[in-house]
Amino acid sequence: MVPNSADSTYPVVDLFAGPGGLGEGFASVGTTGLENTPPPRFFVAVSIEKDRWAHKTLFLRHFYRTFPYGRAPEAYYQYLSDELPLSDLLVNHPEAATQAERSALQITLGTASHAAVQKLIEERLQGQHWWVLVGGPPCQAYSVAGRSRMKHLPGFDADERHTLYREYLKIIADHRPPVFLMENVKGLLSATHRGESIMAKILSDLSQPSNALAHSGSPVCHYTLHALARESRDLFGNPNPRSFVVKAERYGVPQTRHRVFILGVRGDLKTRPELLKPHSPPTVAQTIGHLPPIRSGVTGSVRTRNGWTRAIEGLADIDTSGSPCSDEIQNLAQTIGCRAPASTHSCFRADTYSPDMGHETLQFMHDPRLSTITGHAARAHMPSDLRRYAFAATYAEHVGKNPKLQDFPNALLPAHSNIGGTTLPFPDRFKVQRSNRVASTITAHIAKDGNYYIHYDPVQCRSLSVREAARLQTFPDNYHFDGPRTEQYRQIGNAVPPYLAMQIGELVADILDKAKSETT
Repeated sequence: MVPNSADSTYPVVDLFAGPGGLGEGFASVGTTGLENTPPPRFFVAVSIEKDRWAHKTLFLRHFYRTFPYGRAPEAYYQYLSDELPLSDLLVNHPEAATQAERSALQITLGTASHAAVQKLIEERLQGQHWWVLVGGPPCQAYSVAGRSRMKHLPGFDADERHTLYREYLKIIADHRPPVFLMENVKGLLSATHRGESIMAKILSDLSQPSNALAHSGSPVCHYTLHALARESRDLFGNPNPRSFVVKAERYGVPQTRHRVFILGVRGDLKTRPELLKPHSPPTVAQTIGHLPPIRSGVTGSVRTRNGWTRAIEGLADIDTSGSPCSDEIQNLAQTIGCRAPASTHSCFRADTYSPDMGHETLQFMHDPRLSTITGHAARAHMPSDLRRYAFAATYAEHVGKNPKLQDFPNALLPAHSNIGGTTLPFPDRFKVQRSNRVASTITAHIAKDGNYYIHYDPVQCRSLSVREAARLQTFPDNYHFDGPRTEQYRQIGNAVPPYLAMQIGELVADILDKAKSETT
């Protein structure tokens, strides 16, 4: 159940929560899953998210966390295994369901909801002075790719996604949290709005939120802003914007995910955060290689295993003589019939796989109580893309790097009008997640197609499954994502890796402990 006013446990208010990556990380700080251990350092008092499917994901995770860590009811695991409907799970545990309904809320943040959200936060905090506000506004208008797509659209300068951070700012001004954490995309560093640097504006506003908003109803409040990976300030003591970038792969996350994290400590508190401690991540193979092999589906009229096999066998009719992996491609085409996985999905017994549990990141994701691992199903791909995936995975395996479009045989090039020019657009549009490296950034684009997320095994010839994407994002194996598969991918791609969030949470817990000690 939700902790009461235990001295060692701090509330978290999570805004723009998505599927709950930040909240999951903070709620994991100090937990071991063992009997008679201290309570977790944080509990998520309220999560707010407007998206329907992400909210459903949040609700179930809040339900799960109402129970002491490691002691969720067996019915929860029966639900994950499709042995029990969700309605029965909730009926059997009405107190937990009611609690989750109160803490996981579907609300669109903005002017219309501000007064209600302000009151709601006050109610959920129950007068507690030591807590943390976390979250980040939607990032499409800040990302480099997003701005390139949207900057010519009518009304781009007025897009609310430029200014939703001000709603976050209002909540800081209203409630004056001892600590806040704001996360967003690296594109903030280069983004401008009406000629002004968005990053510079955000740093200025977060330092003096009441002044920035001309918030006459709130007391003046100053925050000192800190970076988590490296502190860098100019001669006047102002932080270097680039120091706020955290490279997740340096902190045990198996992907090259670079995001902006701004940690604010209220000006009346004299504590400073420690920096994150770098440690090596597991490779892609260590993270997902123990999952059972599955093959992709195939779109079109033929969806059988034989149809899938014939599509890849078509590589034998393509001239690959100019490729450094020509022999390997021909061998794959001739042997795929007897090597192909039997199924496109696997809801397999969790006790039949053996991950390298010596790595702390993998320990974080593992749950020994799971009877099955869910979400491990492959998408269907066009026959032409199957051949491209088979070629790309074989090339990466035997050449040691991802192929560019110019490395593909002409017969495998996409049938786009601009492919035949002297320069190829998006030359790395087919990207294999190489087994001995960390993955490239898992983004929401994974919901659209798998071209940037090809599995490293040529025999499987597919893009990543939902569970594989979730593992590369360090979501625990018992984390359930609601909604259609496309929505599940989108939630995962937009999330903060929980394992990274846990490490940040450890720093925040230390700040709050020291600040509380200094004021008593």
